[in-house]
Amino acid sequence: KVFTFNKVEIKVQPSPKVKNGDPMWIVCHADISKSADFQLYHNFTIFKDGKLVFMTVSDRGEALYEVPVARSSDTGEYECTVEAGRKTKSSNPVHVWVKGMATPILTVEKKEVLEGDVVKLHCEVTEDPPLYFFFWKTKMNSLPKEKRAFEPYRNFSVMEFTVEEGDNILHFDCFVRRYMQSDFESSEHSNKTLVTVREPFIKPTLSAKPSSNVTEGDRIQFECSTVVARMRDIEIILQKNKTILNSVRDERNLKYSAVATLEDSGEYICKVEQGKASKTTKLNVAVSELFPKPTLSASMKKLDENKELTLSCSINGFQKANFSIIRKNSHGDIWLKNSRNFTMRVNVNDTGAYTCKAEVKGIVKESKPVRINVYAPVSRPTLSVVSGLPEVVLGKPLHLICRSATGTPPITFTFYKGNEVKTTVINDTYATFLDKNITQYDRRAYRCDAKNNHSSGVKTSSILNITVIVPIKNASLGSLSHGVVEDGKETTFLCTVNEGSWPILFRIFRKADREVLLFEKTENADRVMWRKEAMNRQDTGTYYCTASNRANVDVKSHPITINVVLASWQKGVITSFVLIPIAGAIILTSWWFLWRKKKGNEWPPSISLVTNLLHSPLAANLTSEKLTRPHNDGDYYSGSGYIDDSENHMKSTDDSKGPDLESAEVEYTEVEVSTLDPHREIDSVPIHFPAPVQKGTETVYSEIRKANN
Repeated sequence: KVFTFNKVEIKVQPSPKVKNGDPMWIVCHADISKSADFQLYHNFTIFKDGKLVFMTVSDRGEALYEVPVARSSDTGEYECTVEAGRKTKSSNPVHVWVKGMATPILTVEKKEVLEGDVVKLHCEVTEDPPLYFFFWKTKMNSLPKEKRAFEPYRNFSVMEFTVEEGDNILHFDCFVRRYMQSDFESSEHSNKTLVTVREPFIKPTLSAKPSSNVTEGDRIQFECSTVVARMRDIEIILQKNKTILNSVRDERNLKYSAVATLEDSGEYICKVEQGKASKTTKLNVAVSELFPKPTLSASMKKLDENKELTLSCSINGFQKANFSIIRKNSHGDIWLKNSRNFTMRVNVNDTGAYTCKAEVKGIVKESKPVRINVYAPVSRPTLSVVSGLPEVVLGKPLHLICRSATGTPPITFTFYKGNEVKTTVINDTYATFLDKNITQYDRRAYRCDAKNNHSSGVKTSSILNITVIVPIKNASLGSLSHGVVEDGKETTFLCTVNEGSWPILFRIFRKADREVLLFEKTENADRVMWRKEAMNRQDTGTYYCTASNRANVDVKSHPITINVVLASWQKGVITSFVLIPIAGAIILTSWWFLWRKKKGNEWPPSISLVTNLLHSPLAANLTSEKLTRPHNDGDYYSGSGYIDDSENHMKSTDDSKGPDLESAEVEYTEVEVSTLDPHREIDSVPIHFPAPVQKGTETVYSEIRKANN
């Protein structure tokens, strides 16, 4: 028993395009070849858009899937699969399109309602979701109002409409849409349902007595009424410009009265509400002016204190009124006088706003406010430096302040530098000025003016002279000792500056393990000299000086090195202790030679001891020590060279003339320096200052000759 599938076909009857509501048949046919005539069972399966919709087993070569009423939801791709004897074959897909949608059915919960009630609608269609429902509410001779709802899981929807004022006969209907093949497909409109609306009350009437056109001071009365079917929960409201004037509940009419003013002109609304129902009526009221607003006039609006001020209140073309003069205040109005005119002698506290009021037939009107300013004269201003002292550091701005202790603001301040106007500032009690153009020789006088609206005029401050503080530049420290001082001798230091305002505070420090302040003095000069007596080995170290003035900037000199070595007498004592044993040894040696000539070649033990002493390293070091001459106390010196204290000696003046001194390439500069103190007599001495190192150990000498006055 052998068979094979030739092909499997699927067909749609009457055609793949079916009208909505018509019957439709899906036929699946299998063409099979057999080796003999035997019975073969087939499993037929029909799919729509990949989902199983029909399945049957038959020994015939085809199967039929019937759809009695085709709907738009039946649109899609259909495919047939046949299985027999472990063999399976599928057909090609066929597209079925069901045109149109079923007509929905609309039902209404109530067909007779009152204004304010809610109409509940139910729309249903024999189509598969998702669906879009559209509901229409149509009044007589008007366009429909639409509401919509999306139903993803059911084929019906419920919607509510509120019955509004003016609704009487309403028609409701609905239709449905669904999304098909990248487009929307719509159904026909449902049946139209009629709903009748009854009024719970009639539109209210609003009237004004004696008329809607009245004059200020007249009493006007409003009346609003309606006819209502049932009194329960009825409310009448009278309002103007969103302000409720009066309201009543469970009554058919409302009354409201008031004395008419110009502000009462406008539109009035009477509203009747019951439940969700609401109806309104409008009425325009015009109130004519009884008299215009009064006008307040002042004899002067700006005046000096202790002057007389007269205020007058008047009404154009109207004389009979009750007047009062009032001063405005943030805490309340201050009554001054019930009169048309008011005169007073003013002071500064009377500055403020004034009005007047007029009253006729109970109607009170107020004038526009008039501003009165009373001025006290400005006092003579004072000009000072903000920092306090009348001085400024060169290179920094000068901050001035001008004040007037008394005077009514605003005050106009004018700053002068010499006779040149620098700036004008308007403020209450003071003003400031920043002068950024300060030079070293700038001694021009500063002053300021102050004035306000008082008739006394301008007041001028005293002249303010400013001292310009020049910062210190280039401090230098020199010494008399050439960098080497014998123990116990004195030395002299000289600290100078190139530029800077006096007085100057000089300080001299020694820096060894820590910085030690050695000397401090304030001088009205550009230099200071300090003599240090009895130098000792602890005074060896690096020295420098600092200088400062009122510019508050410390300037530090280059450091110099001072070495304290043994004094000449100390070296002589040490030499004596060395040479005496040597001389004794020489005498013993001479005696030994003489003794040997007499006695033979035998060495005495004492001679052997002296010989060992002569050849010891201590003797070699001690005999190599050179004695030096004292240096010239008139030479101040500082250099980059350093003399080791362990040598305990100084080179002699003669030795300093050798090739080593010539190779140092020392440069000398002679500068005249004025005397520090005219009463201090100091001999003219060359003082040596350090200069910046140029090549290796090169040092620049500066020889400064101090001249006596």
